[in-house]
Amino acid sequence: MTARSVALEVVRRVFEEGAYGDRAFRSAAERLEGRDRAFAMQLAYGTVQRVRTLDHAIEALGRRPVRKLDPPVRAALRTGAYQLAYLDAVPAHAAVNETVELVRGAGLERAVPFTNAVMRRLTEGLPGLLARLHEETPAAAALMHSYPEWIAETWWRELGPDDARALMRAQNEPPETAVRTPDGPKVVDAVPPEWLESGYAWPQSRGSQLAGAAVGARPGERILDLCAAPGGKATQLAAAGAEVVAVEKHPGRARELEENARRLGADHLTVVCADVLELPRELVEFDRALVDAPCSGLGVLNSRPDLRWRAEPLPDLQLALLGAAVERVRPGGTVTYAVCTISRAENEAVIDALGLPAEDLGTLWPEFRHPRRPEFLLTLPHVHGTSGFFVARVRA
Repeated sequence: MTARSVALEVVRRVFEEGAYGDRAFRSAAERLEGRDRAFAMQLAYGTVQRVRTLDHAIEALGRRPVRKLDPPVRAALRTGAYQLAYLDAVPAHAAVNETVELVRGAGLERAVPFTNAVMRRLTEGLPGLLARLHEETPAAAALMHSYPEWIAETWWRELGPDDARALMRAQNEPPETAVRTPDGPKVVDAVPPEWLESGYAWPQSRGSQLAGAAVGARPGERILDLCAAPGGKATQLAAAGAEVVAVEKHPGRARELEENARRLGADHLTVVCADVLELPRELVEFDRALVDAPCSGLGVLNSRPDLRWRAEPLPDLQLALLGAAVERVRPGGTVTYAVCTISRAENEAVIDALGLPAEDLGTLWPEFRHPRRPEFLLTLPHVHGTSGFFVARVRA
């Protein structure tokens, strides 16, 4: 398979089958290496990320609703439009010709003239169309930067127009590459494979590492980590000298967590495969607990290109998970709540609904102090250059 045919398959699977982008790419690109693999990833992920803007252009210039196109034609035009709009290194004629060949290769010879005509219209009209887009309202900004309107409206309302626009731009840029090492966080251009193989480093954003640090783990303490796979924060807590019980519901992910713990030398970490809401009775009297809860993921949209199209707030589940953690810590113990999202409904509103006193994390990490609630932490991609995390710590 070529890089473009891999990208086509990924785009089709994401939007036609509901596949996760990273999983679809690993499957489709297993025979690609080097520059071809890198180009396929850039094209696939970029197309998924920018699909709303691309569809707008295809419909405006192609004069046919995208939803009515044959799936291979739709995916090919999306990848072709992405190359014309966002990849300056790809010559326009190459984008046009290769897009036509993708449609021909899919056995849709009858659609070749249409595809060729639309791509040529895009070549001529796309620069002007993109230049006319603006970001003066949430709806307009969502179209320009390719987000669902509800996300743009949420950030507009909670952060203000300027920060909302800056956040949307930032989450369309590649994320930083950060790792956790025994010496602390490191931001690198690339992660040497031997760092991972030897257990010297673990890929983990600075925002995620902050969430782990906020637990306040001390040597000898017993800490319960719920929803723990793949194990970044659990092994971080174990590295601080704590005795960690890491809970993961899914057997495959629990096995992965165990393997990662072994690789990182986390000897004081025990993995329990269980539903957080139905924990074994003996898991009680912990000094601390960490709830790294499932969430809409609005703080990691640049590393999860398909997530913006499937994101869903989960405040009821998050509150239930916090309640389960509170039941398992000793009186006076602490529960740390971390979510990689930027949404009041999943952030401070969940802690308020829990009704327990919050400790002042903003004093400990003033550079990450929440702009409205200084006792909480909030990392923002456009401000801090890392993934977006909300962190709170309450006392049971």
